Amino acid sequence: MIQALSIVGYKKSGKTGLMLKLARELQKRDMKVAAAKFSEHGFDQENTDTAQLSSVVKEVIGLSGEQSFFNWQEKKYLPDLLPLLQAKMLLVEGGKHLGWLPRVLVLKKPSDAEALDKGLAVATWGKIKTHYLPHAGSIQDLADIVQSRGFALPGLDCGTCGRERCLDLAREMVAGKAGIQDCQAMHSRMKVTVNNQELAMNPFVERIITRSIQGMLSELKGYSPGKINISIE
Repeated sequence: MIQALSIVGYKKSGKTGLMLKLARELQKRDMKVAAAKFSEHGFDQENTDTAQLSSVVKEVIGLSGEQSFFNWQEKKYLPDLLPLLQAKMLLVEGGKHLGWLPRVLVLKKPSDAEALDKGLAVATWGKIKTHYLPHAGSIQDLADIVQSRGFALPGLDCGTCGRERCLDLAREMVAGKAGIQDCQAMHSRMKVTVNNQELAMNPFVERIITRSIQGMLSELKGYSPGKINISIE
């Protein structure tokens, strides 16, 4: 299960610099780190920010409205790309719209916090602080926060946890009122992993896949009901 946290702020607030520092610190702690960057524009091979990130971490994802950085000439969504990662920690630059992971705010002025927080902020970084959010005074402190409070919900908005959206559960998790165990889509009876990353599925999809597999296998000689293990390489 991958841990994740986004670094959110307005343009030229220092997000990329913080990403680089945080990635280096986490890697000193023997953590395999991947990075994802959101952009309002497309990407090219000379993109400064992604080039800097690539020099620090081995896996970098870039997403925009026109393309995805993994050489797909079409739009992909970040949860769709997570099974490609080998890392256990994902740092996301930008993604103000993401409601399924916590965030650190890099502020240019105190009033920015109200628009950027959305109930998902676990800390602030930089010279600008707020009166209600914890402030990380060093990169070591911030790395501690990431390791202890980073998480990634599947973003399915399936409602099986009793909340309408993943955003609602994520807010409760940030507030300490819920935990990752409350996400039913990540704790289904069927477990499917791709490149060692577990895929989340809501109960409806789980039932369809389970019953389809059981129905097909029931026609095979030697089949009997019980735990089924299937491995595809």
